[in-house]
Amino acid sequence: MKNYIKKEVNRLIKKYNTNNPFEIAKGENIIILFEKLGNINGYYNKYARQKFIHINEDLDFQSQFLTCAHELGHARIHPDSNTPFFRDNSFYSINKLEKQANYFSAELLIDANKIDKCLLGLYSVEQLAAIYNVPVELINLKFNLG
Repeated sequence: MKNYIKKEVNRLIKKYNTNNPFEIAKGENIIILFEKLGNINGYYNKYARQKFIHINEDLDFQSQFLTCAHELGHARIHPDSNTPFFRDNSFYSINKLEKQANYFSAELLIDANKIDKCLLGLYSVEQLAAIYNVPVELINLKFNLG
């Protein structure tokens, strides 16, 4: 499945010439809704053949960006599954669909070519996460660390 996810991410990046999940979702005709969701970051659903990504409007932009990438993963690799809510600790989820969506977001948001150069410079996982403005867990997923 990881190879399929990598191919799908690379296809989307090439097709839209960006790794921005908001732009890709727009290109894929996925409707993004910003809503009050309490302590829920977001979720994906499909209704009447239309795909929707729901994002908590109270999150800061970076958290909305990460949530969009995660939910875009569901839309692309689990298009007919209405996903469970994405919560703050979903990086530790044992749910297969959530793990796959996390891996999708890691592949989408972290450019391996740039990471390789950083690793050569002996950056720590925490430093790489800071450079790419992603959680440490996504760095770990991308490189099978931890």
